[in-house]
Amino acid sequence: MNFFFEVHNDLPREAPGNNQSTKRAFKMVRNLKPDLKILDIGCGPGRQSIELARNHGCYVTALDNHQPFLDKLNRKAENEKLTDRITTVNASMFDMKFSPASFDLIWSEGAIYIYGFEKGLRDWKKILTEGGYIVVSELSWLTPEMPQEPKEFWDKEYPAMKSVNENLKIADACGYSVAGVFIIPDSGWEDYYGPIEKRIQNLREIYGDNPEANKVFDNETAEIALYRKYGEYYGYVFYILRANK
Repeated sequence: MNFFFEVHNDLPREAPGNNQSTKRAFKMVRNLKPDLKILDIGCGPGRQSIELARNHGCYVTALDNHQPFLDKLNRKAENEKLTDRITTVNASMFDMKFSPASFDLIWSEGAIYIYGFEKGLRDWKKILTEGGYIVVSELSWLTPEMPQEPKEFWDKEYPAMKSVNENLKIADACGYSVAGVFIIPDSGWEDYYGPIEKRIQNLREIYGDNPEANKVFDNETAEIALYRKYGEYYGYVFYILRANK
């Protein structure tokens, strides 16, 4: 039994964020052309894909390698009458088959870490049109010094995590201009963690004293408690980046 999947199955989001943050980031994308072609990499259940497609003239290709996420997104697109603006693709971000200059905007909320922040900015630029944008949210250190507890946790869970300034230097070296940067607010974390907490509460009643299940549930609960205690030191940051001509 994959208890991690039991926790995360059918959640509204698979990373901290909310519609307000998605809208705010999208407004920082300037000089939009008509019929904007967007690629949402690691879209998950696609809440942000729906939000992007609601904008007039935006067409979203939503890519993920977990078909249940895409099925949920397809149902939501049908309910929202957005099937003509959203196309789902079951593929790995490591094996994308798109031609050069296929998209005007590449979007990825909470997923570029899987590929690597710097590697993603370099490789994904190849499928951007000239002057196109990459918009990503990335877990980042927010202060130059941090307490031992969150540092030890994230050094284990995400050792490649960098500060905002370090990521901005990487973006510059990869050939991007910064159009905007902002930290996702606490409400974006609660939109993600709240459903997880409710799910874990229900699952504990189902699986009782199962040690393997409770280990997963305890790890998830510890991560939530860590953020609520130390959220001033780290967070998800939106980077709105325009490819230099």
